[in-house]
Amino acid sequence: MEPKVSEGGLNVTLTIRLLMHGKEVGSIIGKKGETVKKMREESGARINISEGNCPERIVTITGPTDAIFKAFAMIAYRFEEDIINSMSNSTATSKPPVTLRLVVPASQCGSLIGKGGSKIKEIRESTGAQVQVAGDMLPNSTERAVTISGTPDAIIQCVKQICVVMLEAYAIQGQYAIPHPDLTKLHQLAMQQTPFTPLGQTTPAFPGMDAGAQAGAHELSIPNDLIGCIIGRQGTKINEIRQMSGAQIKIASATEGSAERQITITGSPANISLAQYLINARLTSEVTGMGAL
Repeated sequence: MEPKVSEGGLNVTLTIRLLMHGKEVGSIIGKKGETVKKMREESGARINISEGNCPERIVTITGPTDAIFKAFAMIAYRFEEDIINSMSNSTATSKPPVTLRLVVPASQCGSLIGKGGSKIKEIRESTGAQVQVAGDMLPNSTERAVTISGTPDAIIQCVKQICVVMLEAYAIQGQYAIPHPDLTKLHQLAMQQTPFTPLGQTTPAFPGMDAGAQAGAHELSIPNDLIGCIIGRQGTKINEIRQMSGAQIKIASATEGSAERQITITGSPANISLAQYLINARLTSEVTGMGAL
């Protein structure tokens, strides 16, 4: 099941990085930083640009998924504006596409390409954007460049689909979309259970997001003072997690004298892994004070 990362869905915080030439960076920053300031304010995303005089810079965009999409839309439309302006001073008749280069961990490129190139083909066909994954890693890095080109609308749809693939890859690989701070409470949680691994022998090791795989169960222990952020007002958050993950999630009643509550997650390995990821994302958000996701 694909996470609903569009408007109205559960907003998971992601970090996406772009590789840009100096001229592109200048366009994003604008006069006296006015353009980037406007982008930050209107999208709600954090946009950071790496320092330095090297020909290429890294632009890091962090925020809930809807904020990331807004920021990408603003960048794509800005680049299209630049193309239109440059065409008015040239003899070119056909408008070149807008091109953005994402920096993606090499470990996730396999998920993005899919078996026999099936996933990348699906993204190209459904969005109308061109997507190319670099064969080689970036210099001194374990990451690859993913080049997206097309109309701004095609690029935005493409980024949405890439975000879904990244969320699924995070859930399967046990990685966090949110930087995981070294905080005592989260450290204790990590000691209690290893995220995204089957409990005992009840679930088989999962090779991918196969929702039809054999069902299993997994248990988590959550401190009482954090259970509220998992449940949400009138159960809204736990219902969103159930809906997104497709897993059944039961929260045990509070036990007298216990500082923790048991959560039992049942479903296919893929459902369980996604539910665990979403629960951990909620906890990280709460403990780091990043607000409700």
